Amino acid sequence: MSEVKFGFIGTGNMGAALARALRKTVPGHEVVLSNKTAQKAQTLAAELNCRAADNKTVARKAKYIFLGVKPQMMKAMLEGIADTLTARNDRFVLVTMAAGLKMETINEMLGAEYPIIRIMPNTPVAIGEGVVPYAVSEAVFMDEVTEFSNCMRNVGILDKLDESLIDAASALSGCGPAFVYMFANALADGAVECGLPRDKAARYAAQTLVGSARLILESEKHPEQLKDEVCSPGGTTIAGVHALENAGFRGAVMDAVKSAFDKTKGMK
Repeated sequence: MSEVKFGFIGTGNMGAALARALRKTVPGHEVVLSNKTAQKAQTLAAELNCRAADNKTVARKAKYIFLGVKPQMMKAMLEGIADTLTARNDRFVLVTMAAGLKMETINEMLGAEYPIIRIMPNTPVAIGEGVVPYAVSEAVFMDEVTEFSNCMRNVGILDKLDESLIDAASALSGCGPAFVYMFANALADGAVECGLPRDKAARYAAQTLVGSARLILESEKHPEQLKDEVCSPGGTTIAGVHALENAGFRGAVMDAVKSAFDKTKGMK
């Protein structure tokens, strides 16, 4: 097998999204995928023109080893590759994306001290429009951070944080897409009730979200200011805003983020 730069243990929705983003930068021979269900890794490998293998091969070959399994499955998975990692004489970095598990906890599960990058990506990374907050352990070298960041440049926003802020970031950007999809569907449903065909309603809702988000980023105006610019005195938009306020819209969204945060903090 050729030199492997990135290896993925776990090719679920998030692992697959990251692999797709990385393949825009990294050649296929430098990427290897594994999954509990081997066929899933093989199917994705065929799509991305890279290689499929097993967990031990990834643990033995890859420089950056993505740990893309659910938090409750992490300990058992790590036990299966611990001896392989211990036997390595070369330099490697573990990249964990498990919600609620600190870097220190990953090392405790392995019974060793390894360099770790902790990321909390969201699924839009697959199309280069994601958010990936990340933290690094003290054992990670600066040139590794630079190489990792360069290879991840097509994910969208890649932003370094203190690990203490990762859970809060994940509650927003990691869980946020689900909340946005619910809002987009609700917008479309409202338009359908008003008589707009479903296909047009769905398309208009999605583009409205895309355009509005881009305007926030590119105008650098506060969202409240942009909202005010749409609300003409006595107009239709302020009537809709009033209805949202009466329904507790902003409080509900804040509660959703806080609930996701609290759930993450409760994971071990």
